[in-house]
Order: sequence, then C-alpha cells, then structure tokens
Amino acid sequence: MRDFFKKYTEIITATLIFLTIFTLKYDFYKVIILMLEFIVIIEVVKMISDFILKRKLRLRFVIDVFIIFLIRDVIILSTHKVKEYNDILFLLFVIFVFFIFIIFAIRYSPTQFTNSKSLKERI
Repeated sequence: MRDFFKKYTEIITATLIFLTIFTLKYDFYKVIILMLEFIVIIEVVKMISDFILKRKLRLRFVIDVFIIFLIRDVIILSTHKVKEYNDILFLLFVIFVFFIFIIFAIRYSPTQFTNSKSLKERI
C-alpha cells in the first residue's frame, strides 16, 4: 500500500485538488492562477534562501520566477471574454526569450567549468 501511494503521489494529489475544486465550486482558471502564484512564491523563497546560504544569486531561479509569473499573466489574459491577442503574443514572446536565457544560463554557468577549462576554451 505504501508503494502505491509513493508511485502515484502526483495522481492522488491532482485528484484531491480536482475534487476540492469541484465540491467547493471554484472557477478552474482562478484556481490555476492561485496555484501559479503559489509556485512563484515558492521560487522566490527558494531564491532568497539560496542567496542567504550561498551568498550568490542564481540567474536561473530569477528567470524561473519571471517565466512562471508571465505564464500566469498569459492564463489571465486568455480567460478574459475580450481577448487582447497582441498582449498575449507579446507575453509569449517574452517567455520564449526567457527560455533562451535559461538555456544560456545553464550552458555557460560558472559551475559547469572546472579550473582547467576556461570559457574561451569551451566556446
């Protein structure tokens, strides 16, 4: 039984959240927006605690916060009855640019280099 819960934790959690939304009659898009805001808060706390412990700010955490926040805005804009397509497209473009930044931040991260390899040798 313990293995069952361990194996299907995500499905059980999603089912409980769905049943809660259904029984309390919340609007689904509002719940999704609140969940994304919660994830943004988690990422900000993770970023701050990492900064306090390691005395450095990771670019990836900052970009993750912005991406999640922008996805939240896209969902909000797309659920309006009168959709502002230009704003949605602009936010999607910005999200795409942030994904490019994450790829570069991971690819050229200082933690990826050893003392024997320099950035010039890697490029």
